[in-house]
Amino acid sequence: MVLEAEELSVELERAALRQVRVNYTEYNYSLFKNSLRTPSFCWLDSTTELGVWRRTHREIGLARVLLTMHGWGVLVEVLKHEMAHQYVDEVLGAGAEGPHGPLFRRVCDERGIDARSLGLPHAERKDTPEGRVLERVAKLLALAESPNAHEAQAAMSAAQRLMLKYNIEALLASDAHHYHFRHLGKPSGRVEESQRILSTILSEHFFVEAIWVPVYRPAEKKRGSVLEICGTPHNLELAEYVHAFLTQTAEQLWREHKKLNGIQRNAHRRAFVTGVMTGFSKKLESERGKNQEAGLVWQGDAELRGFFRRRHPHIRWARPAARYDRDSYHAGREAGGKIVLRRGVSQGASGGPKLLTGR
Repeated sequence: MVLEAEELSVELERAALRQVRVNYTEYNYSLFKNSLRTPSFCWLDSTTELGVWRRTHREIGLARVLLTMHGWGVLVEVLKHEMAHQYVDEVLGAGAEGPHGPLFRRVCDERGIDARSLGLPHAERKDTPEGRVLERVAKLLALAESPNAHEAQAAMSAAQRLMLKYNIEALLASDAHHYHFRHLGKPSGRVEESQRILSTILSEHFFVEAIWVPVYRPAEKKRGSVLEICGTPHNLELAEYVHAFLTQTAEQLWREHKKLNGIQRNAHRRAFVTGVMTGFSKKLESERGKNQEAGLVWQGDAELRGFFRRRHPHIRWARPAARYDRDSYHAGREAGGKIVLRRGVSQGASGGPKLLTGR
């Protein structure tokens, strides 16, 4: 949750700073093998400088706007960036090379830390080959808005094949790939099964790696989780669009199901929405089979997996068992199997810019 500036009480700031220290300890272990000595921490009033490592004071400063404008997911990326500066200074003893020299960039690359953007999302330019592919995908998804079910399905399938073909060709090319990350949706205390299935959809069908990462929710002074995806900029753009589209569509389908069946309460919403995500996932698996028969086989991106593992060297897998109302689940699964991915989401689930709006 992003706070309004006036909500930043002294108590909330102190609690958030205590959590910064907790995150520092966690990343010192996972990324720097406990080689760093804990510094002091403070908030900065700057609106242009998001973070700073002051070697003379042994202090890491983080901008308050990270709480009021960007959220905790971005804040921890800035923290890791400043920890990399501390590592270069105090462990490698190479502070004289300059703030963002070759050694600093190497340290960041080895740990999946953004050495340049300080944790801010990377926006794909539209005048690049990748941007033009997204524009073509957008036009195909616009065709998927056709009232003719067969035409709509054909357009969605064509968009998927286009992205599959492009990613296979890009992987075979010898050019270096640039990977970034993005956080989707709002942090929550509990990750629902439907959200877990949605993250699997993104990682299995839309050329990104997905993981639920812990974040801090300053307003509640509680920890939570947010979905992180890693990939090339154009794949992140498409995956964020799909996340927003399916999230909104699943809720819309539940409202229609309630109205059609005279349901007053939301007791079985989770079962229905889980079914929706499962149904759409099965539909994508069927489409993947057709593409494989046509010779388009995605083997995965080893470089992306390496980037992902550098960012998250210690991954724990957890899949809690859940019990649902069977009728609601199967009704949702049937509805999900009929979803046609189309253009129409004006804003991503993470509150970012408009996605896939080429005309």
